[in-house]
Amino acid sequence: MTSMTAHPRLTEAKDHLEALVAFDTVSRNPNRPLIDHMAAHLEALGADITILPDETGKKANLVARFGPADKPGLVLSGHTDVVPVDGEAWTSDPFSLEEREGKLYGRGTCDMKGFAACVMATASDLAQTDLERPVYLCFSHDEEVGCLGAPAIAEHLKAQPVLPEFAIIGEPSMMKLVTGQKGKIAMRATVTGSGGHSSFAPQHVNAIEYAGRAISMIQERGTRFCEEGPFDRDFTVGHATMLTTMVEGGVATNITPDLCAFTFELRSIAQVDAEAEMQALITQVQETLLPAMKAISAEADIRFERIFSYPAMGDATNDRAFQRYRPILPEWGGKVSYGSEGGVFEIQGGIPSIIVGPGSIEQAHLPDEFIEISQLEACLHFLDEVTGMLSRASTDMAAQ
Repeated sequence: MTSMTAHPRLTEAKDHLEALVAFDTVSRNPNRPLIDHMAAHLEALGADITILPDETGKKANLVARFGPADKPGLVLSGHTDVVPVDGEAWTSDPFSLEEREGKLYGRGTCDMKGFAACVMATASDLAQTDLERPVYLCFSHDEEVGCLGAPAIAEHLKAQPVLPEFAIIGEPSMMKLVTGQKGKIAMRATVTGSGGHSSFAPQHVNAIEYAGRAISMIQERGTRFCEEGPFDRDFTVGHATMLTTMVEGGVATNITPDLCAFTFELRSIAQVDAEAEMQALITQVQETLLPAMKAISAEADIRFERIFSYPAMGDATNDRAFQRYRPILPEWGGKVSYGSEGGVFEIQGGIPSIIVGPGSIEQAHLPDEFIEISQLEACLHFLDEVTGMLSRASTDMAAQ
């Protein structure tokens, strides 16, 4: 594949992207082959490599460091898993990169193997630069199903001789600066009632009806967030949201349902105590509904199970490290409601974070997912700026 461009590493980045897309790293599958592929490339360039496997050994995180370990450095972070292609109508093979009219098509091109490919291409320059501060290249597993891999990376970085001072998350932002990201708690509730012939309904605990009452409480909280805040107008949806997303229950029109399950979520901004809000909702549901249910059947119950959660990423613009990197950061693009690992690095790792990455979130998770080649080039230029800022020569010049 060829393209007219001024950047000398664009062809290399496209080649890396072609290799990365060919790994089917849908979250249900192992990502270890891709991690080993990336690790081999970076290790050959001289990076210090750490692989953090999960308990199965089939999935892993990668941390590769260029530069000294005894200085506060920069994290470049991305995830390696992608969403499924099941049931989607693709024009081309989703796991084979295809170039058409200035765009590169394939699952993960935008979210977010395009960023990973640019980092891999830039690694050659990192290896050849006399770095004053280290760069940590961090790539995780299972971001798409709840940021499951990132906490291990955050804990690993906390254990380093010197904690990195700043993190750039390469989620698709059209190479604009994003300074906030919502957190999420995803929950499943199971309502156990008592069933029987529906003609005896008053003697039963209708699990669907009690689930409906609980869902109404969720809706009321969502409405309160919308009307009362707290608000952060930099988000496209400038407040927390809480809503029910799936409901399942009942077996026949003449049977009182004895079981109903539903899932719901809370997406929070940094000003909201998400854990406290979720616990308050659970307490309200149980204290309001359980007494009447158990008065009919002692076995009636409402159980809550956390599916996954990740924290919101706060605004790091007042942090000293942000001010250090501000001269090379692109124009501001607001705050986003989609999830990222930025909140994990900030809250669990103590590393202030921002989002800057190639591609548009509007292309993520769709059939015929693509990234514009011009976005890869913009990312490469940005990473050039990062490399230059961290070089010893740049630091010496700034001190003169």
